[in-house]
Amino acid sequence: MTHDPYVANAARYDSMQYRRSGRSGLKLPGVSLGLWHNFGGANHDDTMREIVRTAFDLGVTHYDLANNYGPPPGSAEENFGRIFAQDLKPYRDEILVSTKAGYDMWPGPYGDFGSRKYLLASLDQSLGRMGLDYVDIFYHHRPDPETPIEESMMALDQAVRSGKALYAGISNYGPEATREAVRILRELGTPLLIHQFAYSMYQRGPEEALIPTLEDEGVGSIVFSPLAQGMLTDRYLNGVPEGSRATHSRFLSENQITDTYLERTRALNDIAKARGQSLAQLAVQWVLRGDHVTSALVGASSAQQLRTTVASLDFAALTDEEIAAIEPLAVDGTHRQG
Repeated sequence: MTHDPYVANAARYDSMQYRRSGRSGLKLPGVSLGLWHNFGGANHDDTMREIVRTAFDLGVTHYDLANNYGPPPGSAEENFGRIFAQDLKPYRDEILVSTKAGYDMWPGPYGDFGSRKYLLASLDQSLGRMGLDYVDIFYHHRPDPETPIEESMMALDQAVRSGKALYAGISNYGPEATREAVRILRELGTPLLIHQFAYSMYQRGPEEALIPTLEDEGVGSIVFSPLAQGMLTDRYLNGVPEGSRATHSRFLSENQITDTYLERTRALNDIAKARGQSLAQLAVQWVLRGDHVTSALVGASSAQQLRTTVASLDFAALTDEEIAAIEPLAVDGTHRQG
């Protein structure tokens, strides 16, 4: 790729769909770029840079990180910070950057979970790695069973009041804890902007109580793993390709490619083909059906893969008949080990 000075695509906002996050004034793109995978220390600089630039050219204004993304932990933020300084800094006011803290990050009792000490120290470290004055969204990455939720929420409130974050978010919280977090932050004067959780045709647990809670409270939602770690693609329909994620990832194994999985996924693939799209594109459209999800968070190993995913938004909305046909195939737990 060329390393000429980057100039953003003038038409970048022409086709992207933007959705309001809950009752806030902030809109997110229908597809956001997650840097959980493919932005660690072992990844190729030019590929990462091309993905980030392509995202912005497509109107994907939101880049989602966490302190521990890599590997090694912290390297995704470092890589993004370098690319941001090279290419995106002039566009800072058009871009949302989010990061999180909540998982193991450094040794000792202050580098994990949800204490005020850990969360605020981690935010400072993240800003340093990315070379930013502030992030747009700062998340508590997971609930801490040993720290009062009031303490964790007070840390998010302080992050916003300090100007180091513009909005507060939570991730992986259950419905009851989410409602409590909303209450505490509202009383502190820093409303909860958004909740990030796993959701797909094969992971539908959030529909029972979490999504209704967010709708009741006016909180936005951004979902990760809408492709169920690649299982809602055509990648495994004819076996497990050598070198694919199922052969080496701790989040996916060959034991998950069961007969039941193949039967349902092939049927979903047929529905996608009838619409003239890929199964991955159908899966992204499905999580965005209606208005209960603000944005779908996707990863990308190449700029072309990202272009294909973002093109999901160009297809006609799913009809009631198509949603009904998908329903018996979109079974919670299909992607788990048999």
